[in-house]
Amino acid sequence: MTEVRSTLTADGTHPRPSSPPHLARSLSNRHIQLLAIGGAIGTGLFMGSGKTISVAGPSVIFVYMIIGFMLFFVMRAMGQLLLSNLNYKSFSDFAGDLLGPWAGFFTGWTYWFCWVVTGVADVIAIAGYANELWPGIQLWVPGVATIIILLLLNLPTVKAFGETEFWFALIKIVAIVALIVVGLVMIFTGFQSNAGTASFTNLWSHGGFFPKEFMGFVAGFQIAVFAFVGIELVGTAAAETKNPEHNLPRAINAIPLRVMLFYVGALIILMSVTPWTEFQAGHSPFIGMFSLAGLGMAAMVVNLVVLTSAMSSANSGIYSTSRMVFGLANDGDAPKLFGRLSSRKVPQNALFLSCVLLLAGVALLYAGKDVGVAFDMVTTVSAVCFMFVWSIILASYLVFRKRRPELHKASPFKMPGGIPMVWVVFAFFAFLLWALTTQPDTFTALLVTPIWFAILGGAYAVVRKSPFHQARVAEWKAMAEEETVAAEAAAV
Repeated sequence: MTEVRSTLTADGTHPRPSSPPHLARSLSNRHIQLLAIGGAIGTGLFMGSGKTISVAGPSVIFVYMIIGFMLFFVMRAMGQLLLSNLNYKSFSDFAGDLLGPWAGFFTGWTYWFCWVVTGVADVIAIAGYANELWPGIQLWVPGVATIIILLLLNLPTVKAFGETEFWFALIKIVAIVALIVVGLVMIFTGFQSNAGTASFTNLWSHGGFFPKEFMGFVAGFQIAVFAFVGIELVGTAAAETKNPEHNLPRAINAIPLRVMLFYVGALIILMSVTPWTEFQAGHSPFIGMFSLAGLGMAAMVVNLVVLTSAMSSANSGIYSTSRMVFGLANDGDAPKLFGRLSSRKVPQNALFLSCVLLLAGVALLYAGKDVGVAFDMVTTVSAVCFMFVWSIILASYLVFRKRRPELHKASPFKMPGGIPMVWVVFAFFAFLLWALTTQPDTFTALLVTPIWFAILGGAYAVVRKSPFHQARVAEWKAMAEEETVAAEAAAV
């Protein structure tokens, strides 16, 4: 996205030299709060937690806590950078400004790729859930209907997107709170089932907290990290947020509490009601617990919740990919056609592109039995690419600290832990990459991931030959050198 140049304004920020079309700041505090929750609670919690529990046992509680803890610092670094210059539309903007035009290009297109893949997966998941609720339905019907509905919801205004995501997230919250309340009643009344008595002792009485030992604990990470995909969505909405100085910090600071309540709280209840040994991959623990409680309609209700969760994820995917392509187009990194806004300040051409690409999910529904295996691998590639985006955010923070110490000093929303914490999170990401090598399917996906970056590298090699991009690179180098000299002089 367009870099922010070196001339400082009176308030110490770097203004944009040109005036591309501006997105409207229409998302209120409640939209941003629920958008942050929706991003932090993925479909993986409802459906994927069965597999995570079966491979890691009760240690999965610590897995989710550690991942949530580490990603909190990524979000704080992102928040500090976005608030350091309100001209930044998203993290792709500050990556291009701080690391160079290549970083804006790679971050924007990689994030776009991540959400296109995730969106296609969601369309396939929605078709599957719809078939559970309405057996015999043609799979293409819910797939196409989803894309049309989400397009119609996103086209009017960004507020319409925010409102839709508000209600989608609220449904997920209600489902998790209901699970926790019902589970607590079952535990305190000593509920009996074929699996035994519901009790908190189930957490440690079936092999302890680490029944699968260290490698089982590691296996939990490689699955659980996918559940946090989308946690950075608040950063994509920065340019369309009312009063970002107030609303962004509130949304980001609440992430640890949300992880503790919605992930850790739900998992503790699930494994207390039913021993972890009873959980299986491919089966929703939520449906299982409500059914166990004798709530016959629960299976259908939870299926509807999971359906809405997948709709929410696809909705986020359409929103974020359209905004990324819009920003890339304004930088000359995508066709200019996608840099236009409608009269309602919505990038409708970029929206149409996202929806057309989601139709690939409908085509994959009829591609045969190997789709599940192939798609598991593709979504693993997507998750690795999300880790790349998170790493770019942290790398941008390091450069920000070095080149703009005065802006860092003046920041009212500093990242706790500073530079040392960035390296701790980098070490954690290295651990996650190692964890992905421990299983054959995720290891294959890890080996395939460089293909995407090779394609991007080839595309950028072509794009940067244009006089426009050569001028951008030259200007960025001059700005970086000027800021480095100023920072060194200030440190003396």
